[in-house]
Amino acid sequence: MSMIEFSNEEKAIIVNKIKLYFRDELEQDIGQFEAEFLLDFFAEEIGTFFYNRGLYDAQAILEQRLESITDAIYELEKPTPFSR
Repeated sequence: MSMIEFSNEEKAIIVNKIKLYFRDELEQDIGQFEAEFLLDFFAEEIGTFFYNRGLYDAQAILEQRLESITDAIYELEKPTPFSR
């Protein structure tokens, strides 16, 4: 898997959220550099866990939809003397 990268706009939003979290929840002001450093750390060290969870969730949804499509196809099947 390649490194998780964000656009400049996404990165600015995420960094701002990190700064706000530190201010509001931890009562600490951190600068732009520190917030970007934290974002890079989480993207490198923890991002793959979130990425993989997203893949697992997508796979589960796909399996559910495929099962639903398979059921719909069986419902369309016409009876014949031939049995499988």
